[in-house]
Amino acid sequence: MPSASRFTAARLAGAFMAGMMLVSACGLAQAGSGLPPLPAMGPSLRKAVTFETGEQPGTIVIRKNEKALYLVTAAGHALRYQISVGRDGFGWTGTVKIASKTEWPEWRPPREMRARRPELPAMVPAGPYNPLGARALYLSRDGRDTLYRIHGTNDPKGVGFDGTSGCFRLTNTDVIDLFKRVAVGAKVVVE
Repeated sequence: MPSASRFTAARLAGAFMAGMMLVSACGLAQAGSGLPPLPAMGPSLRKAVTFETGEQPGTIVIRKNEKALYLVTAAGHALRYQISVGRDGFGWTGTVKIASKTEWPEWRPPREMRARRPELPAMVPAGPYNPLGARALYLSRDGRDTLYRIHGTNDPKGVGFDGTSGCFRLTNTDVIDLFKRVAVGAKVVVE
């Protein structure tokens, strides 16, 4: 039986290779280089706006039809972030909470996603090449993980569309900003 450190090193190497295959498949690898270039963080698409709502400061309101996430900052005011939302058949509505937050999260595609796309690895390790980007906020309902996230992206041009499997995607620059402002336990209203 291999030692724990050799097992961990082998597992990390395998995860790194899976991540590199995904990076290559996504077109991030640069021909002739040993490593792919670091993905761009993307521009900030955040704006301070007037926003009428009965929700308390610290609440996130997602308006899918606007492809916008609003963080309520005070009565009548919010920060508006441009987002991508679920494509046809993957949208949802309801009230959830931020269950946890992770910097540079690893990504484990859900079983249903891997059934649709068998080429996906079981896990992509944490780091700058991960499809969840720089930060992830994990959403729960009644204490159960929804498997949906508010997260960054390594493709800044991939924000502002109906293109996810139900998650809400921001540029890495914006998700880092939102991450710092939102508390675990915060209410999230998806309209």
